[in-house]
Amino acid sequence: MKNYIERSNELVLTTVKSLESDEGAPGSRHSGKVNILIVDDHPENLLALEAVLQSPDYRLVRASSGEEALKWVLKEDFAVILLDVQMPGLNGFETARLIKTREKSKYISIIFITAINQTTEHMLKGYSLGAVDYIMKPFHPESLKLKVKEFVKIHENQEKIQRQSELKSQLELKEVNKKLERATSDLKKNEELAKVINETLLDTIVTFDAEGYILSVNPAAQGMFGYSMDELIGQHLSLLLPKAFFLPTDYIKKRTGKVLEELARRKDHSSFPVDLQIGEAQIEDERLFVCSIRDTTARKKLEEEQKNQYKLLEKLVEERTKELREANKKLQEEVEERQKIAEDLRASREHFYKVFQSSPCLIAIRSLENGAYIDVNESWLKYTGYKYEEVVGQTNDLPNVRANDGQIGESPVQLDTEEPISNMKIHYEMKTGEIRQGWLSTESFEIRGEKCALIVITDVTERVELENQVARLDRLYLIGEMAAGIAHEIRNPMTTVRGFLELSKSDPANLTPKFISLMIGELDRANSIITEFLNLAKNKVSHKKLQPLNSIIEMLHPLIQAEALRTGKTVLLELEDCAELYLDEKEISQLILNLSLNGLEAMKSGGTLTVKTYMEKEEVILEIEDEGKGIKPEHKDTIGTPFFTTKDTGTGLGLAICYSVAERHNAKLDFTTSEKGTTFHVRFSQAY
Repeated sequence: MKNYIERSNELVLTTVKSLESDEGAPGSRHSGKVNILIVDDHPENLLALEAVLQSPDYRLVRASSGEEALKWVLKEDFAVILLDVQMPGLNGFETARLIKTREKSKYISIIFITAINQTTEHMLKGYSLGAVDYIMKPFHPESLKLKVKEFVKIHENQEKIQRQSELKSQLELKEVNKKLERATSDLKKNEELAKVINETLLDTIVTFDAEGYILSVNPAAQGMFGYSMDELIGQHLSLLLPKAFFLPTDYIKKRTGKVLEELARRKDHSSFPVDLQIGEAQIEDERLFVCSIRDTTARKKLEEEQKNQYKLLEKLVEERTKELREANKKLQEEVEERQKIAEDLRASREHFYKVFQSSPCLIAIRSLENGAYIDVNESWLKYTGYKYEEVVGQTNDLPNVRANDGQIGESPVQLDTEEPISNMKIHYEMKTGEIRQGWLSTESFEIRGEKCALIVITDVTERVELENQVARLDRLYLIGEMAAGIAHEIRNPMTTVRGFLELSKSDPANLTPKFISLMIGELDRANSIITEFLNLAKNKVSHKKLQPLNSIIEMLHPLIQAEALRTGKTVLLELEDCAELYLDEKEISQLILNLSLNGLEAMKSGGTLTVKTYMEKEEVILEIEDEGKGIKPEHKDTIGTPFFTTKDTGTGLGLAICYSVAERHNAKLDFTTSEKGTTFHVRFSQAY
């Protein structure tokens, strides 16, 4: 147990001394300055970088090749490495890869600087090798200086966290060492106490000759063995010590001066433990021996008790040592966990920075405490036209953002608000005064305890312009189709009228009342087509008033029922109580009649047309269901297109008018169809 504790103490002391010696190891600082390695094969570039980064806080180390840079990295630690990509021998990418493969240098921030490899492929390769930035020449001196400053800050924070962690470990280990030393001291005291107890007074003194016969005993022998002094004199010492003195004299002489443990025997033949110590004396020519016999019964009993106490103490020490080991293990786990958290935080920051800079969206981080811009990405600068230094640190809105409500300048949007914004349609003004369109989203979060806002603007200017062009082309295409349809439908009655007029021109007698009635009918048909076409107009004035939809359906029911009875069909009404709506009675009547008559025409004799109304959430639903053959799949996409019809005598404007009426009432018109029939749904918004 003693040896085990001493070895534990030596191990702890060795660990503490190792940690203390690490404090003096070379780091990324030299005489209080931060080490920054500049690598470029052109001396003039090295001079330029040194001029930009010159600072009393930096120690700038030059390297003219990748090989020299690796030698410096092996000798010293660096906070930041500025690395040229195109170099003879080891190029920048190979040098960065070798630096990142070394455990001690894998976390050094590497910034690539190049004037040649400016393609996206080379930039992505640089980032994949662990670079934190990729700067093109010529670079902006102040921007480079600020970037290096930020990476130095990150490195200093990491070193500070590591030093604090190591200091705490040292204190914990020193405390463990002190506790183990106290435990060892207590154990030694107990051992010394046991030694004092073991050196108790010897009770019996016996002298005997070389043959082992007793010459004299002291009075204590009677109390110890039960024999009188006379009974023992002349007896062999084996009477008292049966096992010890069946041995030759030479064997006894070898043990002279030593304490021996033996079993002694009393007069009553009972045995008890004793300590023997034999001394030799030469009197004239006779060799005599003096033997001290100490009854160790009490001591043995005490030793047994001490042994039990020792075992108990050993158990307590082991338990305490186990507790200390567990505490030390927990401390090491906490240190490792903190290191892992620091590593995850660093990786998260790198990932966010890459996403932040490479995103095509305009992204900015702004303080909610003072309204100042903390950082913006390249897309923000590209689209707004501002420079980085013109934005960062400013507290006014750059750019000027306003809600896209159709009237620019009436609804400004505050970008420094904690209230989140999701996909708000906006206009924003560039530095040049140009107005662009986008979608705005914001979210609040904290950076080192400071509340900030993440602002994201998705620029949709080009997409909106493209959509407007496509919509304009669609309108032109629709106008062309409608014009062709109108021309076709009106040309037919005009041809008929012209034919009769030509016939009458040669012989006026042919202009009979019958032919005149035919011409009037054709002209009325052309006028009807023009009237229905005008009903399609989106800007047609509607005369709406608050009224129930069911009353209009009930008013039209006799007319629809009469048409159904004429062809052997049935009309069924299923009208539920619904909220009143703002309706144009004439337009809604035309919509209901068009859909109902289409449904009756689609059915054979014996079919049933069902007209339903009901509420669904906040909407009033009009549903007209027939039992016809359904709409063919190839006609689904063209339903509602002006002048498209599957009837022999139809104009193709009925459903187009229904869609137009629904749109003017802010309603949605859709349908479902199958081989068992078709159902048209008109969904009116109650709020409207």
